[in-house]
Amino acid sequence: MDSSESIRINKFLSEAGFCSRRQADKLIESNRVKINDLIPEVGTKVKPTDEVKVDNKIISLSKKEKIYIAFNKPIGVVCTTDTKREKNNIIEFINYPERIFPIGRLDKPSEGLIFLTSDGDIVNKILRASNHHEKEYIVTVNKTISLDFIKKMGNGVPILDTTTKPCFVEKIAPRKFKIILTQGLNRQIRRMCEHLGYDVKQLKRVRIMNIKLDTEPGEWRYFSKKELNRINLLLKNSKKTSKSSES
Repeated sequence: MDSSESIRINKFLSEAGFCSRRQADKLIESNRVKINDLIPEVGTKVKPTDEVKVDNKIISLSKKEKIYIAFNKPIGVVCTTDTKREKNNIIEFINYPERIFPIGRLDKPSEGLIFLTSDGDIVNKILRASNHHEKEYIVTVNKTISLDFIKKMGNGVPILDTTTKPCFVEKIAPRKFKIILTQGLNRQIRRMCEHLGYDVKQLKRVRIMNIKLDTEPGEWRYFSKKELNRINLLLKNSKKTSKSSES
């Protein structure tokens, strides 16, 4: 941060690698953040001379290189940073020596690719459905897949008081299909299948944007330089986080 520059507190915590902007807003609303020992409001700006604390711990902007990890999440691991409440959390499973957090989530019975990073500013750019970044899944269900099922899944299914966006769906085996989403509603694929009378038996995410799943369950790797450059290019025109946007 330039000596004459001030930035919003949620952006400060994001750029410090502490959390995403949305998570920062929640911390502020919970009165866990202080600027010069005073509790700020959401949207308050931080000057270079200000002292920022979260839970009374001083947070400073890091000049370290940002961390970007591609992890093959096994079934049973929970995508949360709450290490106190959830025993099988993703943070302790990976046990990375620096603070990182997941970009989005895969529910506990699902497996496959998830990103983790220390770059809080990238989170919403990847996750916001309006940015149309693809996530690809391979799904196995409990009975033979009909053409009607494929058509309805692709055209949109009514769940959670909305209708899912049209998406690419392809049958690849009698009980297995591929689906590519650009949105991420809660348990979206499982709810879509349930609405059409199918139960998901296995759900694996195999791609996010340009990065494909290529490690064994429980293993992770850093983004390659080529992958990171491509992601930055794809994110170049992505919408940034607004005060109330999801992450």
